[in-house]
Amino acid sequence: MARKALKTFEPVPLAQVDIKGGFWGERLEVNRKATLPIQYEQCKKTGRFDAWKLDWKPGQPKPHIFWDSDAGKWLEAVAYSLAKHPDKSLEKKADWLIDLIAKAQRKDGYLNIFFTAVEPENRWKNLRDMHELYCAGHLIEGAVAYYQATGKRKLLDVMMRYADYIGKVFGRGKGQKRGYPGHPELELALVKLYKVTGADKYLKLAKYFIDERGRKPFYFQIEAEKRGDKRKTNPQYHQAHEPVRKQKEALGHSVRAMYLYCGMADVAAETGDRELLAACKRLWRSVVDRRMYIIGSIGSTQRGEQFTFDYDLPNEEAYAETCAAIGLVFWSQRMMQIDRDGEYADVMELALYNGVLAGVSLDGRKFYYANRLAVHPKAPPFALNTFPATRQEWFGCACCPPNIARLLASLGEYVYSRSANEIRVHLFANSGADIDVGGQKVSIGQQTGYPWKDKVVLKVVPEKAAKFTVSVRIPAWCRSAQMKVNGKAVDLKKVVMRGYARIVREWRKGDRIELVLPMPAERVQANPSVRQDVGRVALMRGPLVYCVEEVDNGRDLNAIELSASPAIRVRQDAELGVPVITARGQRTTQARWEGRLYRMMAKEVRKAVTVKAVPYFVWANRKVGEMLVWIRQGR
Repeated sequence: MARKALKTFEPVPLAQVDIKGGFWGERLEVNRKATLPIQYEQCKKTGRFDAWKLDWKPGQPKPHIFWDSDAGKWLEAVAYSLAKHPDKSLEKKADWLIDLIAKAQRKDGYLNIFFTAVEPENRWKNLRDMHELYCAGHLIEGAVAYYQATGKRKLLDVMMRYADYIGKVFGRGKGQKRGYPGHPELELALVKLYKVTGADKYLKLAKYFIDERGRKPFYFQIEAEKRGDKRKTNPQYHQAHEPVRKQKEALGHSVRAMYLYCGMADVAAETGDRELLAACKRLWRSVVDRRMYIIGSIGSTQRGEQFTFDYDLPNEEAYAETCAAIGLVFWSQRMMQIDRDGEYADVMELALYNGVLAGVSLDGRKFYYANRLAVHPKAPPFALNTFPATRQEWFGCACCPPNIARLLASLGEYVYSRSANEIRVHLFANSGADIDVGGQKVSIGQQTGYPWKDKVVLKVVPEKAAKFTVSVRIPAWCRSAQMKVNGKAVDLKKVVMRGYARIVREWRKGDRIELVLPMPAERVQANPSVRQDVGRVALMRGPLVYCVEEVDNGRDLNAIELSASPAIRVRQDAELGVPVITARGQRTTQARWEGRLYRMMAKEVRKAVTVKAVPYFVWANRKVGEMLVWIRQGR
């Protein structure tokens, strides 16, 4: 396939990055030591792994249509963990599962638990709903990651056979099906398979699935009619209402949208497709400017887990699925390799620290599927056991737990990027990396207490003195950043381009960059078109969104408002071990209400209170109670 790649940067591979200690080091340790083992036990207990034995019998509970994907994501998370922390016991468990998967493959290459053991007669008859291609994508991602981490090819070879078979079934040739995934995911996985194998056929197949979506006649309606399914299919839900190059708004199921946009960005980057990239940029603006929560989450409604319309961001009814925030991180990372704008890394950071991390408890043992921005403990749960006030040990639809595990295990790939003559620093974390730049290895190290503290120190150690560029992100939330190189102040106004301070010089061993990112606690407003947040503010400090909990502030959180001059302060909290925010406020009391539900307008009785806010990702780790992100602001 003739092409000129668009991307100018590539992530520094996980194997070349070490994250140790500090904020992210602690989270990754919890992920490795608690979350991964728990997920293995849950997948065993619920039958997700043993279902690969294909021994289901009528009358028994059926394996679910997307259990395959849980296995793929868990294997991917394991691979990333093994790449940095060899573990023979964990590797043995993964190899056992891979052996089961390999034995389950059909002679023609087909691989799926449900449509092999339960309904073999219905293979490929319902791409809209039944997740066959979605499951294939997650298994491919797991296979690529496991091969890269261990050098073992068994699962990779299995998935290449399956991808080859899929390429025979789908396409525009004679006798092929003109279908595409109901739940996007395979598109981005095929690009990963192409990159690890060098086989153009996988990139071409990914491009076919991207290009076919939205064409007329509408494939999902055609296949539904063949099945005798008379229900009308909503093309917008599947991002299939028009060809992707023409799409302008983020519509439909939010996780499906993110995985589709990732695939679009990947295909655009690898093929040089500027029209496809332009569509990605339009959709980015739709999401980030008009349809994203302040916590970096997306998906406004539980009905279909989807976007609704511009500026519709309900709080107590928010869906904000953990997987959707993870998908936004994936998409952000891809876009920042192509477009070189710090905004992508800003959004990635926002989602990571807030919408993603809130999806797992501090001990790594319980999870959120949906992430509301206002919670009452007596509010009814969503579907899928998504209780709003407490995280769950597991879900019937367990897409989020292994998704968060694989993202955290691979976090090293999100910290740095490189080009032929430039290193980019996107995230701030205690870390070290060996990066190939300008024909030599350059070691770069970070020391920081971020996001709790404002100082970041980077040490640059080339093998030999050489001129190249080190670009360091200056977060959009920071209005007074300061930088020094070897003790000499840098005029950031002269060197910051599209969100990065670009330092071009001859670098020598021992060179040092000091970055200070002052992070006072601040009030943030929403656009007045966000009707749910008018007259309210959120509290942020650095990249962290804060919230108020009942355990600190009592019941009826909506009866509290911040003072016009709230005297906001930051202090270390001994119980939580993190900085919390305090501010002056008032609480409307029950005085003079005499138990009535309504009364004629009268003067309210208020009392002064100290409002305490904690980082959003920390909430629901103590007592069950109310929670609120957007607080009423007094005038």
